[in-house]
Amino acid sequence: MSIEIRNLNYIYMKDTPFEKKALDDVSFSINDGEFIGLIGHTGSGKSTLIQHLNGLLKPSSGEVIIDGYNIFSKNIKLSDIRKKVGLIFQYPEYQLFEETVEKDIAFGPKNLGLSNDEIDGRVKRAMELVELSYEKFKDLSPFELSGGEKRRVSIAGIVAMEPKVLILDEPTAGLDPKARNNILDNIKKLHLEYKNTIILVSHNIDDIADFSDRVLVMENGKNILFDTPVNVFKNMELLKNIGLDVPQILILARELKKNNFDIDENIFKLKDIVDAIRLNICKGRC
Repeated sequence: MSIEIRNLNYIYMKDTPFEKKALDDVSFSINDGEFIGLIGHTGSGKSTLIQHLNGLLKPSSGEVIIDGYNIFSKNIKLSDIRKKVGLIFQYPEYQLFEETVEKDIAFGPKNLGLSNDEIDGRVKRAMELVELSYEKFKDLSPFELSGGEKRRVSIAGIVAMEPKVLILDEPTAGLDPKARNNILDNIKKLHLEYKNTIILVSHNIDDIADFSDRVLVMENGKNILFDTPVNVFKNMELLKNIGLDVPQILILARELKKNNFDIDENIFKLKDIVDAIRLNICKGRC
């Protein structure tokens, strides 16, 4: 499902002494099935932006076009848009409320008016995709689970609604490294399985570089860069000036290049740089 943002502006507490412009003439397009990374320091406008994508916030001016329709037109029901655009906030486990894992995941599909068989199938499929055994977890209380497991239940609840667009706001925040890696692997599986449009908001630049087809950079309510990871992270000085890092693998690759390694200085993935180093070491000997 495609997304087009046209001249989007949003002002908090308009016409008061506390007025603040959170989005400033933002415009961009996202193609169907793209994986988009969204980065920017705290207060850059990221959270305000994503809350416009399923109508949680209404723009002060501008348009949000989802699948060809302006979602704020009078003839559009926002409830229908929210069935297609799933939004997972930070710490979504705080939104768990049903007595069992199965019931919590089934809550969204039930509200879609699906048959019991379809609901059961979606719950099982969603649990499989986030690597939660249906037989092991279905009757457990979500409040008995670990932090990482709760996070996966929350994601499964949105996935079971099969949204065409999935937006994840810092989905690994507060998790230990093992749980964090599980969540990221699950997100990658979801994208491969459903081929939906995914927008991942994260402060972890390495994850953004690894996963994204394109990266959107926000600063002071404006989208200042929107391009492939290679082209975005070439702007190292600009990113540092606005308080953002660049991928550590990229820094290592460029240092190796300076030290006469025959290596692509735009490498982002650990496996790729390990392979490149091995080739350089083995050159003429392996």
